[in-house]
Amino acid sequence: MPEPRRSIATVSLSGALPDKLAAVAHAGFDGVEIFDNDLIAGQLSPEQVRDLAAELGLAIDLFQPLRDIEGAPPERFADNLRRAERKFRIMRRLGADLLLVCSSVAPDTIDDDELAAAQLRALAERACVHGIRIAYEALAWGRHVHDYLHAWRLVQLADHPNLGTCLDSFHILSRDIDPVGIEAIPGAKIFYLQLADAPRLAMDVLQWSRHYRCFPGQGDFDVAGLTRHVLRTGYAGPLSLEVFNDEFRQGPGTLTAIDAMRSLRALEDQLDGIRPPTPTGFAFAELTTSDPARLGSLLATLGFAQASGIWTQGRARIVVTGGEDTALVGFGVESKDPDAALDHARALLAPEAGDTSVRTPDGTRLSFERATPATGGAEVARIDHLALIQPRHQFEAAGLFYRSVLGLDPQPSVEFADPFGLVRSRAMADDEGAVRIALNLAQIDQPSQARHVALACTDLLATARRLRAVPGILLPIPANYYDDLEARYDLPAAELGELRELGVLYDRDEHGAFLHLYTVTVGRVFFELVQRIGGYRGYGMQNSSIRLAAQHNA
Repeated sequence: MPEPRRSIATVSLSGALPDKLAAVAHAGFDGVEIFDNDLIAGQLSPEQVRDLAAELGLAIDLFQPLRDIEGAPPERFADNLRRAERKFRIMRRLGADLLLVCSSVAPDTIDDDELAAAQLRALAERACVHGIRIAYEALAWGRHVHDYLHAWRLVQLADHPNLGTCLDSFHILSRDIDPVGIEAIPGAKIFYLQLADAPRLAMDVLQWSRHYRCFPGQGDFDVAGLTRHVLRTGYAGPLSLEVFNDEFRQGPGTLTAIDAMRSLRALEDQLDGIRPPTPTGFAFAELTTSDPARLGSLLATLGFAQASGIWTQGRARIVVTGGEDTALVGFGVESKDPDAALDHARALLAPEAGDTSVRTPDGTRLSFERATPATGGAEVARIDHLALIQPRHQFEAAGLFYRSVLGLDPQPSVEFADPFGLVRSRAMADDEGAVRIALNLAQIDQPSQARHVALACTDLLATARRLRAVPGILLPIPANYYDDLEARYDLPAAELGELRELGVLYDRDEHGAFLHLYTVTVGRVFFELVQRIGGYRGYGMQNSSIRLAAQHNA
């Protein structure tokens, strides 16, 4: 597809209006939607906002919103026209020529399409005098108009050249309305397209919209499918993001704007059928440490051999450098074409961190490497997965990053108990399970904030038996866990007894079983040893609360 104009609503970002405009320009957007409240609450006049946007290279694509216009009783409609006239004058000062009008939610709205269309026509006639067009949008919670096809029928009935429709992916997809009908709308009458994703939630649609929208690729909606329908009409306007999200509005506006632009570029790639270069495995995990002797002793006990700061076993490599704390600060992925993978990451605005690496949203260094040969006869075969704690305002950004940059698919978010709160987790993985990353969001600064490296073992029980002979290496698991395990699974007594003796945890899904155990924590890092049996796809999440409690008690 030709490169589109990219726009974003100021309501999507935190900060005062000048800061929002600067963030939008810095991220490379072409235009902006000015949200009415941002202008009202700001110190700049409409003329100053217009000049600042122009100085930053931004067009003001839309002014929004004008509410509760159509279907009004006569006395209220007269007041609506007066209110609209004032907004038209502000728009002229602002340099904006397109106004978003939302379908009415007022309790006294009259359910009469002829009346609504006549009032929209009267509004468009007033707007025409000022050189302004009206984009009419069906809110998902509109009083009588909550379907985009209903809004389009009113636009057709009104029959005015300055009146068209605005399509919003959230308002359409949140109500499970088939977007294929969009293709019946002439592209010239689609005045604007707003895009937002969202997780699937069972809740009031208004609250869902106001608090949980996210950028395309961060939720569960088929935003790309809807956009394809719109583009088939011949629509040539901006692809614009309008996202209401509490956490986005608490995070730094500059980072949110970059994340927004990344989502649009990834959406465009999806529309063009471009898939990210898929990694073929982990190349290494990178740790810093202030206690190399203790970390080195742990790695040696796990069976790693060291040479020039790189600890190797099987296909697993741990790169260790000096630092203020022991922490997981980076990792590498193997790629068939590392240069192409790096170029793809840079095109999605990943900050550079070196000749072959970039930074993820939380600052972790990500490198692209060619595959290296494995050492034979090892207990540890490779890195199975990484678990990365995320700052609150970057949890969704991280999911989008790994989805768009590495082509990893998200699994549903889950929550599990920490002794002092909850941990939210979302796993990302490629189709083959070569690269798996668990993104964790902890509520408070507790041991749950430690990151870990999970190592795939060829025979976990044999490894556990060896490690149990070394004091202070493995995390003790409470005996009550095994009593519960006996109740949950009908395991043979000998197998259950061996798990209990060795401190190995157990899980299974429809594909197979999972054995795993944990080392003690060094600084802010620990290791998990795992064995997947028969195609098991999970991460032993139901045992995570046991691990967290054991770490708190250690």
